[in-house]
Amino acid sequence: MKVALHTRLRPSTVDDYERAHGQVPAELMAAIRRAGATEWSIWRNGLDLFHVIDCEDYQRLLADLRDVPVNIEWQARMDGLLDVAHDYSSDGSAAVLPLVWHLGGSE
Repeated sequence: MKVALHTRLRPSTVDDYERAHGQVPAELMAAIRRAGATEWSIWRNGLDLFHVIDCEDYQRLLADLRDVPVNIEWQARMDGLLDVAHDYSSDGSAAVLPLVWHLGGSE
């Protein structure tokens, strides 16, 4: 399944956010993969961030990552950079973008 999310940076944190994502801990990436994500991409337009996650089960992904120490540390770091953050404490639906249209491939 694909999940699209929207988050937003705090003003003046763009460089810190991009620098952080240049050094995502290998342990965090491994935890995300173990939780079922096969891909996670983030695009930025000004302060707006758009995430697309390919995963087996989004709710399971959130549940599996919620109590992982390296994820907790990462989320605390991101909390200082984001005005609108991805919320691991809820059901994860607050920032999920609904699909409006999709042009599929001809496979």
